[in-house]
Amino acid sequence: MTTLNIILVFVGSTLIGCAMGFILYKKRTAQQTKKIEEETKETFETARKKAQDIESEAKIKAKETVLKAQEDIERELRQKRRELQETERRFLQRESNLDKKVNIIDSKEAHINQKEKTLHTQEQYLNDQKQRYEGLLTSVNKKLEKIAGMTALEAKKELKEQIERDARKEAAAQVNKIEEEMREASERKARKIISFAIQRYAGEFVSESTVSTVSLPSDEMKGRIIGREGRNIRCFETVTGVDVIIDDTPETVILSSFDPVRREVAKITLERLVEDGRIHPSRIEELCEKVDLEVKNSIKAAGEQATFDVGVHGIHPEVMKVLGSLKYRSSAGQNVYRHSIEVAFLAGMMATELGVDEKLARRAGLLHDMGKGLEHTLDGSHAAVGAQFAKKHGENEEVVHAIAAHNGEVKAETILAHLVASANQLSLSRPGAKREMLQSYIQRLVDLEKLACSFEGVMKAYAIQAGREIRVLINHAELSDEEAAMLSRDICRKVESDLTYPGQIKVSVVRETRAMEIAR
Repeated sequence: MTTLNIILVFVGSTLIGCAMGFILYKKRTAQQTKKIEEETKETFETARKKAQDIESEAKIKAKETVLKAQEDIERELRQKRRELQETERRFLQRESNLDKKVNIIDSKEAHINQKEKTLHTQEQYLNDQKQRYEGLLTSVNKKLEKIAGMTALEAKKELKEQIERDARKEAAAQVNKIEEEMREASERKARKIISFAIQRYAGEFVSESTVSTVSLPSDEMKGRIIGREGRNIRCFETVTGVDVIIDDTPETVILSSFDPVRREVAKITLERLVEDGRIHPSRIEELCEKVDLEVKNSIKAAGEQATFDVGVHGIHPEVMKVLGSLKYRSSAGQNVYRHSIEVAFLAGMMATELGVDEKLARRAGLLHDMGKGLEHTLDGSHAAVGAQFAKKHGENEEVVHAIAAHNGEVKAETILAHLVASANQLSLSRPGAKREMLQSYIQRLVDLEKLACSFEGVMKAYAIQAGREIRVLINHAELSDEEAAMLSRDICRKVESDLTYPGQIKVSVVRETRAMEIAR
């Protein structure tokens, strides 16, 4: 076989193979196309069925929605119909009520018209009677005037004057009666108040504030002070105006008086008499006059010193004298002289901060309690008496007003008055400013600490700041922080119910936790 034949055979075989492959490819392509068409037809049919199902469901839902909307509309229409029926019923009822009221008003109007006619008839009758009575009264008055010999105006005037005289007599008698009753009632009330005050304070405060003691070298001196048949003690009491009490107290004589200046004069006089040893009436009178002059000079010097310390000038000598006498006076256990100087400085400092006249504030503060040196000689409160005395001796109107208003008896209308009142309260409220009885003060502190220690869990209690605060130390293992807060409230309530104290007491409960380690 030649090469050409081989090539032809190979080419023919290749062509036949290609033809067979093309026929197979075309057949396979036709099958795939047919399969795709069948699948597409099937998918289309499925989609059509689903679309029909969705359309059916949508129609059903639409019908349900329409039915529900119809039911809601019908329900709302029924509700509206009921409301309209109720409104119509109410309108009908109101219309019926209005008709009834109209009928009632018509009947009342008819009744009122009838009444008006009756009243008109009665009024006409009364007018006729009035004219008749006026005519009779005129004729009677003429007859009375003719009989009495005076006119009606004169008779009225005479009657008015007589009634006025009688009324004045009765009013005067009534006023006298009321004044007498008020005087008796006020005296009874005053006695009651004074008796209560004496019962409460006579045992401690009054005895301390009205009594001075003089120590003697021996009890034999008491006999010499009394003198033969009591002539020395009578002379001493007459000259000094002080009661001398000689009792069983060893080597002590008590001088009693409400006037502290007199008591001071009597004390110095008696001390000098005891030191001198010559005790007889003439010597008593001589020494008393000398000591009285010394005390007056001391009072004057004290007034001058106070004005110099505070830095105010131009004070009237009489005012300065009263100011110096405050050295021997006390109020609630506090020396009035030192209190006045303290108030002057406080008022001046506050005035400086506020830009107010400092010297005027100090002046008002120094003189604010001046009335306490005068209230035993004049009627009225010490603020009113002091203001009146200051005005009399030429003090500034603002100063006079501040003196009158520092205790709240008069309304404070100036900045200076408010400053003096505030400085006065600051001085009075300062811890330790008011001197108290030592024994009662110590006992109050002891009671306060004992009361705090009576609670469970308390280890120690300390009263500090002059009894105005109590520090309570508790065991941290027994009480928590919340229980410590409760304990402080319980102690406060116990203090309020069981103790009597001035001002307020602060309760501080301290709970301490300590963590400790030892380095070795």
